[in-house]
Amino acid sequence: MDDRWATLLTDTIADGVYPLPGYARRQFTGGDVVAAASVRDALFAIIATHGTWYAWASTQPQTRALRGRAPVYIAHLADALDTSVVIRHVWHGGLLAPLTRDRFRRPTRAPLELLRAVMLRARGVPTPEVMGFALYDAGPGFVRIDVATRYIPDSHDFAAVLANVAPDITRSAAFDAIALLLHQLSRNGFTHPDLNVKNILLQQTGPTLQASVLDVDVMRWDAHMPVAVAMRQNTDRLLRSLAKARRQFGITFTDAERDTFVRGVSRDVSDTLRDSSRTPPPAASGRR
Repeated sequence: MDDRWATLLTDTIADGVYPLPGYARRQFTGGDVVAAASVRDALFAIIATHGTWYAWASTQPQTRALRGRAPVYIAHLADALDTSVVIRHVWHGGLLAPLTRDRFRRPTRAPLELLRAVMLRARGVPTPEVMGFALYDAGPGFVRIDVATRYIPDSHDFAAVLANVAPDITRSAAFDAIALLLHQLSRNGFTHPDLNVKNILLQQTGPTLQASVLDVDVMRWDAHMPVAVAMRQNTDRLLRSLAKARRQFGITFTDAERDTFVRGVSRDVSDTLRDSSRTPPPAASGRR
């Protein structure tokens, strides 16, 4: 399993190939699309009739406002599965964003985002299903990108919970769910260098509150990383985000809440090291 993922990861980073079961690629005049088999016909048809997914989604009735660097749209696919998707157009961040805007050099990070999401879900780590991505030619060697993910209804990001605008989710339940997510990430060798209060999604499913991780294209994977090391990296990054939220945005949480959370995470690490018989897998081939 680890050898397979390492090979896929190496090929995806180097060439932008997408050899993933259950997904299909189709080229069209001016670009190409990769989409899950369950929705590929609907997503391919949108390109033919509207030009881009984002242009189509922007015209659909919106039940909820989402924002990233630009508006993010929720739209309904008229497919057999009655699927709702989140459509986002990808933009550069950082100091050069006003210059680079939304043009990316092929193969872009979109294939890596898809692979990461498939890897996470295969290992039982909650993250929204990536339904596909579209690349639109934007000059020699450059493209613009739309990404479609399955919409998770009745969900809130962690920032909304901290800001007390998600009344159906308590902070203590959110911290417990996030501690479990950190445990799931870390015991599978995943670290998230940009883990923050905006890219953890919380959804109440019956009696269970589930935390899902977002922005997975930047995540790193090392099958041999010790659980405690991965947990420390993930926890430290999230704690920095919590401190920033409190300092810059007036989101309040107490030192006692923070300390309880850290103790819970530490206990998870101790339980894993004590109870798990996990041994390092054989050395994976290829670059990680």
